[in-house]
Amino acid sequence: MFDVLIIGGGVSGVSCALVLGSAKNKLFAQDKKIGIIAHQKTSSLQDAIFNNAYGIPAGKLGSELLTESVEQLHNLYPHVAQIEQEKVLKIEGEFPDFTVVTNKNSYQTKNIIVGIGSSNMFAIEGLMHFIEPHKKAIAEKQRIQLMNDDHKVADGIYVIGTLAGHRSQLAIAAGSGAAVATDILTLWNNGISSQAHDSIRK
Repeated sequence: MFDVLIIGGGVSGVSCALVLGSAKNKLFAQDKKIGIIAHQKTSSLQDAIFNNAYGIPAGKLGSELLTESVEQLHNLYPHVAQIEQEKVLKIEGEFPDFTVVTNKNSYQTKNIIVGIGSSNMFAIEGLMHFIEPHKKAIAEKQRIQLMNDDHKVADGIYVIGTLAGHRSQLAIAAGSGAAVATDILTLWNNGISSQAHDSIRK
């Protein structure tokens, strides 16, 4: 049983996993099981190049960033389970007992975070009734989002990145994933606001 399972290995999903993973030394997070289904084939980053993203050298390819980000997650926080080459087909159950069904396996989790982009090809059974037109995308692109209130779709279900209704800017997607991670950490910390920071100070 995962405490949280992230669906999507793009900017928002990996950013969320990195923040959750970095809290491993906090007492309230030490025993939490975190997973990410890091399916990246359809990520919009595959065709991207970055010249205006904070902290990223100009000319960085999105495809390189995808590979490097999951390597960073693995190297820094190996306790975060990375599930590769699986596509989510269906979500069943309700908080705190969900079943996430992929094309190869099924997983039990207490919380789900969905960050797989805003394509109208979205087809996860169990979430289809939350779909609405994307409020910030050009209408002709036929983008969608999941209905949410500050990233929360329903009890135990969160949405991040462009699928949450944000614009397709790397910094926005990363911030969205990090925001939900800190919301989850706060829940684990009995409602006391919490976030994970690294510091060079001893």
